[in-house]
Amino acid sequence: MNNEQLHAMRHSLAHITAAAVQRLWPEAKFGVGPVVENGFYYDIDLGEKKISEDNFGKIEKAMRGIIAYGDNFERFELPIDDAIAWAKEGNQPYKEELLNDLKRSGTTVAKDLDVNELGLASDGDAAVEMVSFYKNGNFVDLCRGPHVANTKDVGAFKLLRVAGAYWRGNEKNPQMQRLYGVAFATQEELDEYLERLEQAKLRDHRKLGKELDIYATSPLVGVGLPLFTPRGTVLRDIMAQYSNQLRQAHGFTKVWTPHITKKELYETSGHWSKFGDELFLVTSQETSDEMVLKPMNCPHHTQIFASRPRSYKDMPIRYLETTTDYRDEKTGELGGLNRVRSLTQDDSHVFCRQDQIEDEINGLLASVRELYKTIDMKLRVRLSYRDSGDGYLGEMELWESAQAQLKAAVIKNQLEYFEQEGEAAFYGPKIDFMATDALGREHQLATAQLDFVQPQRFGLSYTDKDSQAQQPVMIHCALLGSIERFLSVFIEHTAGWFPLWAAPEQVRILTINDTVLEYVEEIKAILRDTVLMQPVKYNELRFTVDSRNESLGKKIREATTWKIPVQLIVGPKDKESREVSVRTQASEQKVSLVELPEYLRGL
Repeated sequence: MNNEQLHAMRHSLAHITAAAVQRLWPEAKFGVGPVVENGFYYDIDLGEKKISEDNFGKIEKAMRGIIAYGDNFERFELPIDDAIAWAKEGNQPYKEELLNDLKRSGTTVAKDLDVNELGLASDGDAAVEMVSFYKNGNFVDLCRGPHVANTKDVGAFKLLRVAGAYWRGNEKNPQMQRLYGVAFATQEELDEYLERLEQAKLRDHRKLGKELDIYATSPLVGVGLPLFTPRGTVLRDIMAQYSNQLRQAHGFTKVWTPHITKKELYETSGHWSKFGDELFLVTSQETSDEMVLKPMNCPHHTQIFASRPRSYKDMPIRYLETTTDYRDEKTGELGGLNRVRSLTQDDSHVFCRQDQIEDEINGLLASVRELYKTIDMKLRVRLSYRDSGDGYLGEMELWESAQAQLKAAVIKNQLEYFEQEGEAAFYGPKIDFMATDALGREHQLATAQLDFVQPQRFGLSYTDKDSQAQQPVMIHCALLGSIERFLSVFIEHTAGWFPLWAAPEQVRILTINDTVLEYVEEIKAILRDTVLMQPVKYNELRFTVDSRNESLGKKIREATTWKIPVQLIVGPKDKESREVSVRTQASEQKVSLVELPEYLRGL
C-alpha cells in the first residue's frame, strides 16, 4: 500500500470514528479529524461527558459495525450558505465557525488546520463559494477527502488515547477531547506497532528517569525546570565531555558568555522580532536596561568575534560553549526532558571565509557521524530549506547559495538525505540529523546551519589579503542539540542500560561474605587506577561496593534493577584464586585480577 492509499485509509477511519461517536452520543459536536503519523484523531465536544479508555471498547465496536456494513463514501458539494445552514441545523457550531470563516476569507482559515478537513472548492484567499462533503451511511461530514471507496477498505485500527485540545489550538477557545487512533494496512503491521508502543512505555525516560534516579522535578522550582541528581549529572557531564572532545579535535576552543543580556542584542540579531514572546524578561533594580535570559548563544559569540580586528589569516575561528539557555515555553507543551524551559546546548559557531565553508562543514559532519556511531544510532539527513514565506532574513541569492553548498557537502559525504522546505531557521538553511533509536523512531537532534544574515546584521568583518573588509560566514552546529532532549532519547534508546563509558555507576562490587573485605580493598585500588580512554578520554571508573549482610541473589537483583553494566562478584574462592566473577548483560565469566583493567577497557 502506497502513502496516498494509507493516508486515505486513515482519513476514512477518522470519519468512521466520528460516525461511531455520533451513534453513541447523538449530542456530540465535532471539530476536525486529520491524519497524523501512524493514524488519525478527531476533536470532539461532548459537554460534561468525558470519553475515557473504558469507552474505547464500545466505540471500536460501533466502528466495526459501520465497517462491516460496507457503506460507500459518497462525495457531494453544497453552496457555502447551504453548508452553513446544514451546520446550524445539525447543531455543529465548530463546523459552522469554519464555514463562516471560509465564506469570509477563503483558504486563510486553513493555516491552523489540516486542509483535508476543509471542503474547499476554490484556490487562493478568495471567499469560498462551494464546499465538499462526504457521506457514509447516515453520517455526513464537511471534508475535502480523499477517502477509500468503501468502509470495508480501511485496514486494521485501534483507538489509543484521548487528550484535551483547545479548539484551533487557541487556549482562549473551548477545550475539546481529541480521540486518537492508529491504523495500518494489515493486522500484522498493527500488532507490530502496538508491541513497539508497549516497549516504548517500558523505556519511557520519565519512568526510567525516576527509577534510575537521573532527574527530579519540583513544583517549588517550576514546570519544565528539571533537577539532575548526582547520577544524572554524571550522565550529562560525560556526554558533554564527549561532545567537547570531538569538537576540540577539530579546532574548537571554549568560550563563556553570561546568562542575561540586554534585549538590544536580540533586536540586532533578529531573534526579538521572531521569538520575543518566548523570552524570559529580567528587570534591573539599578538601571533602566531591559534584560532577558539568553535563549540562544550565537549573538553572544558574534560579539566575541567582533571584540578585536580579524584577518583572513585568523580564519576560521571556532568557538564552543556548552551552556544552559532559557525559553518561556507554553506549559501545555512541556513534558519530561523532551521540552523544557532550561535547555543546555553543546553549541558551536564557526566564523570562516567563503572558501573555507566546505572544509568546515565536512569537519562537523565527521564529528556528528562519529558521535552517533558510538551510541549506535543510525543517521540520515534532512536538508531544511526556506519556503516562499516572508519570515526569513537575508537575500534570496544568499539562501540559494547556502542551500546548494549544504547539499553538496551532504552528497560528498555520501549521507542518506531528503529535502524539506519550510524547516530552515529564519537566518539560514540547515542540515538536520535524524537519528533512529532502538524502536525505529526518528529524532531530530544534531544540526548544522549556514548563516549569512547575522554577520551582516552585526557588521562583522575581517580584512582580506588586499586589506579590504570582508564579511565572514557563520556556521552554527550542535552535536547533541539540547542535552536534556538528547538524554530523553538516549535513555529510551538504551532502556537505561547505558554503555560502560557513559553509565553513572559503571561497576558494583558484590561480596558474598565478610571474609573477602580485605581482597575487596585490592580490587578497589585496581579500579581506581583503571582509566577508560575510549570513546571519552580520561574516564575514571565510577564504582561502589555492596558489602551488606544480604544474600548474593538480592544484591544481584538490586544491581540489575539499577542497570549497572558490570557487577564484580567476590567470594572466598575468588580470593583464593586471585580472580573475580564478572557479570554483564551478555555473560558471566571469571577474570584474573591482573587482567581485570584490560578486560574492562575492552567492554
